Amino acid sequence: MHAIAIESQRLVWREHEAPGPVGAGEVRIEVAWAGVNRADLMQRAGKYPPPPGAPDIPGLEVSGTIVEVGPRVERFRRGDAVCALLAGGGYAEQVVVDEAQVLPIPANLGLREAAALPEVFATAWLNLYMEGAAQTGQRILLHAAASGVGTAAIQLCRAFGNPCFVTAGSQEKLDACSRLGADAGWNRHDGSFVEAVKAWGGADMILDPVGGDYVEQDLAVLNADGRLVLIGLMGGMDAKLDLGRMLMKRQRVIGSTLRSRSPKAKGAILDALHAQVWPKLASGEIKPLIAESWPIQEADSALQHLDDNANIGKVLLRVSA
Repeated sequence: MHAIAIESQRLVWREHEAPGPVGAGEVRIEVAWAGVNRADLMQRAGKYPPPPGAPDIPGLEVSGTIVEVGPRVERFRRGDAVCALLAGGGYAEQVVVDEAQVLPIPANLGLREAAALPEVFATAWLNLYMEGAAQTGQRILLHAAASGVGTAAIQLCRAFGNPCFVTAGSQEKLDACSRLGADAGWNRHDGSFVEAVKAWGGADMILDPVGGDYVEQDLAVLNADGRLVLIGLMGGMDAKLDLGRMLMKRQRVIGSTLRSRSPKAKGAILDALHAQVWPKLASGEIKPLIAESWPIQEADSALQHLDDNANIGKVLLRVSA
């Protein structure tokens, strides 16, 4: 098969040994589309190696067709159109993955749209409603809200009764977030968001992929008993904390990653998505937002688009569609 190799921080499409054999409870998927994520940028730069046992090929989500099923696979059969959440290996013609990490494509969606679902909706659901424990009516602050995860999170907030305030890097992005259901927003180039969020009523839960100096501002707007869920470090690894305020307001800071979780843990997240979110995707109440797509041979261009923060929604790679 062909797959992407990282050579001198460039992505090269070349011959690669096919994954396998298919083990008990696993399926082999012929990949049609792959999603692009910031983890892929970090892996290309040598800063985010795959977890032990995962392929060194980048790519955390795919859509495609099952071409082989292993022993004890219960939910899928050869020929099924599916999407999958991976620990790596998605930038390839084939992947082998535990069936727990695979979902059927929602009714009325195609393979292209399905590739925009697994990583972003799993990340958003996990951190909003599992780690962040958001309850109906609680107010949520979303940073980098025009990203794939951000646009998924806005729609989840709208669908499950959570007003959300968003930050993004341009008025165009803020307008797009508003169309998806954001209640209010702030252009990050206008400086601190603290006073705007306080005037909005503060936040009961914050989803932050930025870190750095955003953390101090986050805690300044986080309400009593609020949860800050940190899912990325785009703004740096160092932050200033007011421990006194955290103590008095009973604030919690939660670090969360998805990639390194076990197949069983990922399966529990996907089971929740299938029950709670897949019907809303099938009905059109929630829609994947796709920014751009490139052929897999031009993966570097796709990653550059993401690195430039030029996207509103999900960036995809066409593998064999």
